[in-house]
Amino acid sequence: MKKFRDRPWYSLAVAICIGVALFVLLIRISEVVDGLGTFLGFFSTVFLGAVIAYIINPLAVFYRDKLFGKLKKDKPKTVLGNLLAFLTVIVFLVYFAFTVVPQLISSVTTFANNLDDYAKGLQKTIDALGVSEVVDLSFLTASTTDMLNTVTNFLSDNMSTILSATAGVGKAVGTIFIAFLLSIYFLAEKDNLKGGAIRFLKAVCKGKYEDVKYVLKRSDFILSRYIVFNILDSLIIGVVNAIFMGLVGLPYIGLVSMVVAVTNLIPTFGPIIGGAIGAFLLLLVEPWYALVFIIFTLILQNIDGYILKPKLVGDSVGVSGLWVLIGVIVGGKMFGIVGILLAIPGVAILDMLYGEFLLPWLEGSKKEE
Repeated sequence: MKKFRDRPWYSLAVAICIGVALFVLLIRISEVVDGLGTFLGFFSTVFLGAVIAYIINPLAVFYRDKLFGKLKKDKPKTVLGNLLAFLTVIVFLVYFAFTVVPQLISSVTTFANNLDDYAKGLQKTIDALGVSEVVDLSFLTASTTDMLNTVTNFLSDNMSTILSATAGVGKAVGTIFIAFLLSIYFLAEKDNLKGGAIRFLKAVCKGKYEDVKYVLKRSDFILSRYIVFNILDSLIIGVVNAIFMGLVGLPYIGLVSMVVAVTNLIPTFGPIIGGAIGAFLLLLVEPWYALVFIIFTLILQNIDGYILKPKLVGDSVGVSGLWVLIGVIVGGKMFGIVGILLAIPGVAILDMLYGEFLLPWLEGSKKEE
């Protein structure tokens, strides 16, 4: 092999082979992407289990260090921390399923049953304000009987599609259950997996291992902290919203609070979307309800943006609002909803790579010249 490498045509031959391979790859990029997607799809359950384990891991580490930190051996601390973390998640899911979901279903059912009356009442208010020519809710004032007939006809005409979707939902639930079980094994084998990954990186990166280790550790800190505390922040916002609506006597507490909590996960635009949806639902019931809700939402989101999120997340993802907005737009275009949800940590990691590695390297290369 060394004899071939020493010959003058060797480098040119390698370059031509690489160029041909890249050319074939580019002209067949759609087939390559589809094939890669199909191949990775075989491991989707494994990836989902790893993601679940990654999200639960900070809670397990917290329990291990804070509750079982006085134990002498590391193995019992890790096992007990993992066990308590999974029990916490299971208890939360059970509570959510038996408490929040029924309230949500009740809110949706009540809203659907009263939609006709709400639309007529709101249309009267619009007529009284003299803006009926601009805003027309006649499309909502159809009788409940017509709506039920439409739904019935839709169900009868699309029964096969509905059954297929139902089967798909059942399959998804089974996949999530298996992934949850896999996540238990991932956490149990975390130390062994980490040791194998470190050994692999040392073999591959060699002299650059410390830099790669720093990047991965810093990226893990940014990503895990953002995911965990963003979920916690959304839960807090949803609970506070539900408490306020209950104290004031606003309707559809479960439905509106769920919308507010879920949309709060979306950076930049999420609180606006959640507030607009909640205000519209309450506007159909009583305009005064919508006004009270909007005022409370503005106050709550300011407290969340300037006090709660900085306390939770800290400076780990401190990036410019402009770059966050760009990250949301580009991430949504490239990866859909996942790209939008992970836009902030993604931009923070890129900012870290630029500020701590690329920029110093560029400055150093200019000084050498």
